[in-house]
Amino acid sequence: TSSHTRVGILNNPSSKIREDNTAIARGILTAFLTQNSSNLKSFLSKLSKEETAKSLAAGTKIAKFFIPGMDDNTFEKKYNTLGLDLIKTHQMFCQEVLKLLPGQMAVMSNGR
Repeated sequence: TSSHTRVGILNNPSSKIREDNTAIARGILTAFLTQNSSNLKSFLSKLSKEETAKSLAAGTKIAKFFIPGMDDNTFEKKYNTLGLDLIKTHQMFCQEVLKLLPGQMAVMSNGR
């Protein structure tokens, strides 16, 4: 509820990281990197729906879920060039530094 609150996401997948099973994770990371806060919130709400996940898993392109006002071109360029290494780095950090098990979730507050 505060304009001074920051949110970040670290991915800690439990399965092998591949392009076909990271569409939502890559979409979220790309949105954080390319969109303003109001578009980010709306787009993330859309991406977090069960039907969106099923549709992306079935092969639907992520562009189908863009919202009005999004910077579509910037998003698509970044999404198409965002490698899997970033997600692998997140996974390594979660498991090696935070000591989480693969797929385990956690909430960090104030860096703790």
